[in-house]
This record gives sequence, C-alpha cells and structure tokens, in this order.
Amino acid sequence: MAEQVSRTDADAGTSTGTVRVDAWIWSVRLTKTRSIAATACRAGHVKVNGERAKPAQSVRAGDEVRLFHAGRERIVVVRRPVSKRVGPPVAAECFVDNSPPPPTPIEAAVVGIRDRGAGRPTKRERREIESLRGRP
Repeated sequence: MAEQVSRTDADAGTSTGTVRVDAWIWSVRLTKTRSIAATACRAGHVKVNGERAKPAQSVRAGDEVRLFHAGRERIVVVRRPVSKRVGPPVAAECFVDNSPPPPTPIEAAVVGIRDRGAGRPTKRERREIESLRGRP
C-alpha cells in the first residue's frame, strides 16, 4: 500500500525544481488571476533575468522577475518556486521584493493629464508637461 505523507499548508504548493513563470506570478499573488499573468507575459510585461518571458518559461530560486502590472513595475527575486496559490503570509516568504516604492497620490497627480478630445499638445504645452515630469 502507498504511504500517505501529511503536508503542512506552507509545503502544499512547493516545488523543488522549476515552475512556469505565469503560474508562479499568480501563486505568489502578484496578479489576481493566472490568465492575467499569462496575458502580461504574452504582452512583454514580464522579464526573467532581463529577458522577455513567455508564459511557459520556467523560473527557479534566485531568478529575478520583473513585472509591469497595474501601472507600476514590480522587481522580485524568486526565493522559493511554488506551483499552487498560497496564502499571503506564505507568498511573502516566496520572494524578495526589490521594487521601488509606489508613487504617493500627490506624486501621481503631478503628471499632466489632457482632456479627452483636446488634440495633440502644442510645442509650448509639451515643454510644460515635460518640465512637470522633471525632464529637460
């Protein structure tokens, strides 16, 4: 007879080798669904070790994953590959977050937003927008 092995919640989704990048992004709760993670990979918003990743590309411990999602870039280093979705406390242990802090609401509001249908900015308006963004 086969012997049953009891597992804790922390070990339920762990994998010793490699895991698909879209499944890992979803498992550690960087995206809400796996299909969103796969779509981000296909669109080129996911990079593994600096190279564009397809959804089926595998990740292992030590890989750097860059994800552009929800208007900000997340830079994480894989600490532990997991293939099944885990709870937030366990997910936080599966990666090291090296992302820059998200912009405060005040910083986000500084960017000039044009009204819909206003047309292209004039040269003067473009210069004013660039000066708001801190570009020369």
